[in-house]
Amino acid sequence: MAKTTTAPVLGARALNRATLERQLLLTRSPLTAHEAVSHLLGLQAQNVKPPYYALAARLDGFAPEQLSRLMVDRAVARMVTLRSTIHTHTADDCLTLRPLVQPARARELTAFRKGLTGVDLDRLAALARDLVEEEPRTLKQLREALQPHWPDADPQALGIAARCTLPLVQVTPRGLWGASGQVALTTAEHWLGRPTEPPAGPDATVLRYLAAFGPASVKDMQTWAGLTRLRDAFERLRPQLLTFRDEQGVELFDLPDAPRPDPDTPAPPRFLPEFDNLLLSHADRSRVVPPEHRGRSWQGNQAYRTLLLDGFLAGLWALEQQALVIEPFTAPGRTLRAQITAEAERMLATLHPESSYDIRFGTVRR
Repeated sequence: MAKTTTAPVLGARALNRATLERQLLLTRSPLTAHEAVSHLLGLQAQNVKPPYYALAARLDGFAPEQLSRLMVDRAVARMVTLRSTIHTHTADDCLTLRPLVQPARARELTAFRKGLTGVDLDRLAALARDLVEEEPRTLKQLREALQPHWPDADPQALGIAARCTLPLVQVTPRGLWGASGQVALTTAEHWLGRPTEPPAGPDATVLRYLAAFGPASVKDMQTWAGLTRLRDAFERLRPQLLTFRDEQGVELFDLPDAPRPDPDTPAPPRFLPEFDNLLLSHADRSRVVPPEHRGRSWQGNQAYRTLLLDGFLAGLWALEQQALVIEPFTAPGRTLRAQITAEAERMLATLHPESSYDIRFGTVRR
């Protein structure tokens, strides 16, 4: 193994600018919505709106109907994948990334083993597949249909087992912009009209991860994927990768031709949704979250919508009735305040053109 002490050092600003560029946040990208979802390896989507806000911050000319149309056409879909959370993925990634992270879904079931005593998981998966492919079903409907087969099992555990053993997607209208619908599930194969493909190879996925989130350490990618034991893939790829280290001496890997902008490259204000992958996809988040602001985008299990200034977490925002309320962590000067306002106006024009929102700067959060 190469000695990390000889590798060039990348400071927090260098990592910040490289990651922002690859996340399409340094300058807006001309990519289509489908191309962006593929490049980013999916969009965090616990709630319906975050993928739309994520793309509005990243793409030039984005309109929410573009992503909704992809969902209706079944070119993208919502499913549980990375970190056991819901993501919006391209159809191809639904069929290949989910099998890659299946070991993590199997580990998730260990927390429910007491409620699954005596349950044959292979039989459960077969029964659940027949049920959801007959017609999309809510988790409640699925639990109720499975319960008679294992009356002594915990109903919640039966539903979790179905979700963990099968690649279940949320069918539309759930996830469409401006529409509503409860979560109803069927299998990815049934919804997308083709069989699950062989799992994405870990080596190829490492390269894609670095293209969207690098430079990064092995632990960074393991955090993103919710997987362990990815060191071997990085070692196989080492001859074709560059290596760096961060200011703590952690070894970082990167693609030779990936962009690494000057650390002083301007980074405009950006409004990000709750759960944006930019803030969740590294073991060390200091490239985006300054140490003094660690933990400020969360309260309990609630994640806030975040504001980036100079590329780093610098405030929160929310839509409250007819106002966009911005709560910076430090008071912005006149020039920066004007830039934040301009970005807010652009976001509102992109996602809420039919509504009238005031833009207000709330109390500075210390």
